[in-house]
Amino acid sequence: GVSEEMTHPLSLTLSLSLSLSPGLERQNFTMNRNKREKEYYSLDVGDSTFTVLKRYQNLRPIGSGAQGIVCSAYDHNLERNVAIKKLSRPFQNQTHAKRAYRELVLMKCVNHKNIIGLLNVFTPQKTLEEFQDVYLVMELMDANLCQVIQMELDHERLSYLLYQMLCGIKHLHAAGIIHRDLKPSNIVVKSDCTLKILDFGLARTAATGLLMTPYVVTRYYRAPEVILGMGYQANVDIWAVGCIMAEMVRHKILFPGRDYIDQWNKVIEQLGTPSQEFLMKLNQSVRTYVENRPRYAGYSFEKLFPDVLFPADSEHNKLKASQARDLLSKMLVIDASKRISVDEALQHPYINVWYDPTEVEAVIPEQDAKRPSGP
Repeated sequence: GVSEEMTHPLSLTLSLSLSLSPGLERQNFTMNRNKREKEYYSLDVGDSTFTVLKRYQNLRPIGSGAQGIVCSAYDHNLERNVAIKKLSRPFQNQTHAKRAYRELVLMKCVNHKNIIGLLNVFTPQKTLEEFQDVYLVMELMDANLCQVIQMELDHERLSYLLYQMLCGIKHLHAAGIIHRDLKPSNIVVKSDCTLKILDFGLARTAATGLLMTPYVVTRYYRAPEVILGMGYQANVDIWAVGCIMAEMVRHKILFPGRDYIDQWNKVIEQLGTPSQEFLMKLNQSVRTYVENRPRYAGYSFEKLFPDVLFPADSEHNKLKASQARDLLSKMLVIDASKRISVDEALQHPYINVWYDPTEVEAVIPEQDAKRPSGP
């Protein structure tokens, strides 16, 4: 709609500036077999082969993760640039199959301008017996947040990016999705400073706790309740926003742990050992471990985030710097019961300058009401 196109007058100087035409209708392809044969072509991308509909041309690899390889491409039907993600062997086991299914169902269900949109899904295989590849076609953005973190952002851009992150998270929560694994590599931006969240985080069974076998994944943004294997609620995602905001200000990772144990040490060294009241909520073995760590007083937020880190050349900017620090101090709270909520963060003076009810309280689309309780 019109509101989508009226972007806030901010821009980010990103290495790629792609002019994308506004989104057109999603299109589904159902064709007879012979016609389909001719509709596809194959291309080697790194170690992988992409077999895609001919409408998608100029494929270029733009990233790869545990879940698959992503290419940018030009879609001749929609006349716009898109991103195509090939899920890597989605059916190799039940976990992968559930993850692929979950991602697809959620992408189809969630419709909000701060969550990446799904434009098409296809498989080149003709029969259920052969079926092994899934390609997701999504909106293409210009950069991920890792690239933005290296930039010196003014308060206007910083607060606008955080506002959009919070709007996207609020929408996921409204659809019953608690992310638990937000990180800069899963958040993408365009050069007009618009932001989208790229994935849907951890399935309910995925997180392992402090004393469990680790697996290779970025943990720097995981909340204490995830690290310590506690119960969690929606504001688990606020911790990650705090870590990301801190990193945008410091230009370095706030809690760069090698594993969960090291991660916990980094948290308490800076924020201080949590209260006895918090320790009582831990299960026995984890609590014993946590209680036996050296005790840390932690640092004040003025020490952790001194004025020099913020643009503070005017009275306005000095005020903004103190508001930014105040928001950090409310998000980076070890005890989730004392941490700010998404709604409270959206109302915080640093963020609420952007507040627009149509963005914050976007209605949940129809299919969400019937959303499967899925994998």
